[in-house]
Amino acid sequence: MRPFQQVRADIVEPAVRCGRIAPGPPAVSAEIMTLAFDDLGGTDPAVVLLPMFAMTRTATAAAFRPALAGSGLRQLYPDLPGHGDSPAGCPPEAEAVLDTMATWIEQRAGGPVLLAGGSYGGYLAAGIARRRPALVRGLLLVCPGVTIDADSRDLPPAGPAPAPPGWLDAVPDTLRGHLDMALGRRTPEVARTVLDAITPLDHGDEAFRRELREGPRRALPDEDADVTFEGPVAVITGRQDRIVGYADQFRAMRHYPHGSFTVIDEAGHYLPYEQPEALKATVDEWLRRALR
Repeated sequence: MRPFQQVRADIVEPAVRCGRIAPGPPAVSAEIMTLAFDDLGGTDPAVVLLPMFAMTRTATAAAFRPALAGSGLRQLYPDLPGHGDSPAGCPPEAEAVLDTMATWIEQRAGGPVLLAGGSYGGYLAAGIARRRPALVRGLLLVCPGVTIDADSRDLPPAGPAPAPPGWLDAVPDTLRGHLDMALGRRTPEVARTVLDAITPLDHGDEAFRRELREGPRRALPDEDADVTFEGPVAVITGRQDRIVGYADQFRAMRHYPHGSFTVIDEAGHYLPYEQPEALKATVDEWLRRALR
């Protein structure tokens, strides 16, 4: 699976006001920014798909577009602030990024959306559903982050699964350690597919992303708030995901009374590229509930 060719890209209008968000309508500040996105067209409700940290909308589409094949739904793939072709037009803080994305969804999609995200995109999507539930008709979380601080994550205790010799030979030395930890389906083919997706990691504003990743306001202050989202939810995780794990995500299901949870063997943090058929089955089941 290789990143698809861009169908339509816009540096969007309307502009998005950027600031911190509290529950309820977004905060308003004097800063104005625009986001880059691809709009694949189709029928409403739109599906908005938020990227993993440091990944672009093209990589997000490569992950999710096969799972949405045949749905006929409009698909919106934005680049996060400071990622891909989107400028870093807001403070490098989790709340500011969340505010930006919530406002963009409100202004661009024109109604409640089906909101999906992987990893950091799932962390943001869950935050938007928690704070702005009227914007979200249904929620799909794929290997989502639950807590930002890595030391507080409940990760699988077992080491990596066996892999054929040389399975990472095509991967640059700088990424071998990461993929060795992240992947559950450990084959040369999967490694190449994921490498194709994450190679544009340096596309965007690295200084912004570094502060967003390491700065004092990298976490949402309400990430562990006891708030319930009543819409249809699907959470899918990888059994061998040693980046965010699967146990924290299962415990978070108490926030989703209409949620389903799946953990996939031979899958890690890049589950959409490792087990696309499993993701497709989860998405089909989620859409069945979300569209009725």
